[in-house]
Amino acid sequence: MIPELRKQFIEKFSEAAYRQYLEDLEAPYPGALDFRVAETPLFIPAVFRDQMLEACEHIIDVITAPEFKQQSEAAIPTNYSVPNEDVHPQCLVFDFGICEESPGVFEPRLIEMQGFPSLFGYQLWHEQVTRRHFSIPPSFTAYMQGYDPKSYLDFLQEMIVGKHAPESVILLEIFPHRQKTRIDFYCTEEYTGISIVCITELEKEGQQLFYRKNGKKIRVTRIYNRIIFDELQQQPAEVQEKGKLLFEALDVEWVPHPNWFYRISKHTLPFIQHRYVPETRFLSQITQWPTDLENYVLKPLFSFAGQGVIIDLTLADLENIQDPSNWILQRKVNYADAIQTPDGPAKAEIRLFFFWKEGAPRPVAVNNLARLSKGKMIGVRYNKDKSWVGGTVAYFEA
Repeated sequence: MIPELRKQFIEKFSEAAYRQYLEDLEAPYPGALDFRVAETPLFIPAVFRDQMLEACEHIIDVITAPEFKQQSEAAIPTNYSVPNEDVHPQCLVFDFGICEESPGVFEPRLIEMQGFPSLFGYQLWHEQVTRRHFSIPPSFTAYMQGYDPKSYLDFLQEMIVGKHAPESVILLEIFPHRQKTRIDFYCTEEYTGISIVCITELEKEGQQLFYRKNGKKIRVTRIYNRIIFDELQQQPAEVQEKGKLLFEALDVEWVPHPNWFYRISKHTLPFIQHRYVPETRFLSQITQWPTDLENYVLKPLFSFAGQGVIIDLTLADLENIQDPSNWILQRKVNYADAIQTPDGPAKAEIRLFFFWKEGAPRPVAVNNLARLSKGKMIGVRYNKDKSWVGGTVAYFEA
């Protein structure tokens, strides 16, 4: 998106340097980098960053409005509500596609949002390694609103651990060491001192939870939650049975509380009207189908990582939906071939990280990740046989 920097990067690039970059990235955690890392970071103009932030602030206005809690009650599926919900989530993420509004003029379009963690630990490490191996202009930064690696790490530690002893805080996941994002878990453990725990390892006594570390039984007072309940429902019966304890009134704090995964999600999109947010409607509220279905995409409300999304939409797809209240119809976002690479242009998506201090009126933007794609879908799972695609980091112009 900044042609001169893109040209310079490609000219200096070598496969040998890229291999060294990957080796350095994975060195502390051998075998844990289970997704493709792109050959290049992104260089983003300040105006584009500010457009994304403008849209985020508008969405935050919606989320912090008095009526939002009532509006989002329907977002939580039946029997998925967890007791003891807090006032707001400790983190949010917003995904934006890079689109071409007119020739050579790029604008962001919101794709999705989540009241749920992302690769918060890994991206700190990823950015540091990227700077070691590539020439990043000193005036460009992956951070926002005055944050830098140190202040970001301090905020991350505060958000996850709070006022608790690190050993009483756990990162909770389903079979964490099998997850594709496990390198983020290991980075988070290293940076914060908390332990990674599988849900099958939890022990419950009354309303208290415990786990064992080196044979020692330790009480859990705070959970950094990485469990997607959709995934929990796809597990063997014994794992699902164990998962039922999460829906009890436990004597623990959540980071973030599981209900926020649903409240701040695709369910929020129909309540937002903004230039950089595509028109979205609940399928159940549409009385007449659009005649230009090629310009729309159909998304299930309760899915993760792009699963169930119908891009090449037909009238039959709409008529075959049995539960329209659980689907949204969204005007299609046409990603631009904005990132030039040696073997053809790539599309890109940027995810902005927001952290929310306890008691603060609003969250703040702190960091990001980015993804490059040369297929119909953004995401590392959809680009396995291509180059110059995968996970990366965006550097913003000062």
